[in-house]
Amino acid sequence: MFYDRNEAALALAEKLTDYKGKNPLILAIPRGAVPMAKVIADSLGGTYDVVLVRKLRAPYQPELAIGSVDESGWTYIADFATSVGADAQYIASEKQVQLETIKKRRAQYTPVRPPIDPAGRIVIVIDDGLATGATMISALHGLHNRKPAKLICAVPVSPPDTLSKITELADEVVCLEAPRDFRAVGQFYENFPQVEDEEVIEILQG
Repeated sequence: MFYDRNEAALALAEKLTDYKGKNPLILAIPRGAVPMAKVIADSLGGTYDVVLVRKLRAPYQPELAIGSVDESGWTYIADFATSVGADAQYIASEKQVQLETIKKRRAQYTPVRPPIDPAGRIVIVIDDGLATGATMISALHGLHNRKPAKLICAVPVSPPDTLSKITELADEVVCLEAPRDFRAVGQFYENFPQVEDEEVIEILQG
């Protein structure tokens, strides 16, 4: 569906041209979306930064998100969490692990400046694709509390049921493709390499 993240970012930027010249703030969920944020910000004449959220991993199934936590500590828990063995004690422990990771990433990614304030800005939150949507839910919730002028979620691909959860949390949702046959974000990219911390740091300091 997409050759790589760069192609997906350019396609998203085309759909977001209403915000060109309005100094939008493009916030990427690390790490995959960070290179995309720069492309979109350059296309729209905006600025870019990261929004730090982490998924909460299911016990014994680290790839499965049972929820997520944002930089402020606000937590989203999926309704199926207990059915995969995540009790309150496990969730509290996993939340602390992920908050520590968020703290380290903030110190690593933007050591010489504070996060860009979204208050009063047109804010476009992006990811390279949604699966469960857990991290995007936390990102949008946390940002909503910080009073942006408008809050937009923009992604290249998402399953339809995830999109319906996201729609309630943003003023606008832009999604290029919402296929029913969805297994993983990577299946919709020809080239989908891991984005490393070094690349993220270079982009954010550029």
